[in-house]
Amino acid sequence: MRICVLQMSPGQDKSANIAQAQTLVERAIAEHTPRLISFPEVWTCLGGSVKTRLDNGESLPDPGSENDGGPAYNFLREIARRNGMYVHGGSIGEKLRGKLANTTVVFDPEGTEIARYRKIHLFDVVTPDGTGYRESDDYIAGDSIVTFDVDGMKVGCAICYDIRFPDMFWNLRRAGAELILLPAAFTLQTGKDHWEPLIRARAIETQCWFAAAGTWGPNTGANGETRFTYGHSLICDPWGQVVAKVSDGIGLTSATIDRVLTQRIRRNMPVLEHRVAI
Repeated sequence: MRICVLQMSPGQDKSANIAQAQTLVERAIAEHTPRLISFPEVWTCLGGSVKTRLDNGESLPDPGSENDGGPAYNFLREIARRNGMYVHGGSIGEKLRGKLANTTVVFDPEGTEIARYRKIHLFDVVTPDGTGYRESDDYIAGDSIVTFDVDGMKVGCAICYDIRFPDMFWNLRRAGAELILLPAAFTLQTGKDHWEPLIRARAIETQCWFAAAGTWGPNTGANGETRFTYGHSLICDPWGQVVAKVSDGIGLTSATIDRVLTQRIRRNMPVLEHRVAI
């Protein structure tokens, strides 16, 4: 199965972000004919004030329904339906109880929503340059891991900061995941040192493929300051080898998920069976 990850440089203009995504999707289909396409984290609105993010958020219809969603939700659903492919929507702002959830939606080739995951671990940190982030001020955390099936293969969902919490990924492996999707808006400060090592470590530990679509470039924070995200979207195999990668800028890459390789690695090194609860 061929998967394609998109690397975007979104800002606060939702319409412009959707147009940027449309261009990348068309290129991905023309150049790579993927079975599954994956978007970055918060690609519909990155930066800006709480009001801006709320205004760009969407109230989502019930999963599996044909009810109308917001512009981003409908855009993702139509890509899946029109092209007969699976679409993993990275994450968008979901309006929820007066705040937002950082939410993934996934559509099957008929355009039916088959998975919805809300980011569990919220990014409340100070990066090495002194920039503070308080995701919990604006977002409601999820509380459940989520998997879905693509042509008989189990795929796990995670978002950005989740990557720092290994137990979550062990739980996805126990749930049957062979591939884990990790949309992100990793900061430049943390990404340059931690992004790839963390993904490779989780891939080696869980013996899963990872596909990590990221945002890249500058965005404007709530107080008008310029912030940067790292990009470097990548696909990593269960042995921890990076098999495809995007450099700086807007772009995309793809790889074929080899389930035979996954089976061989897990058979020769059965870490799940060897794991001891301490």
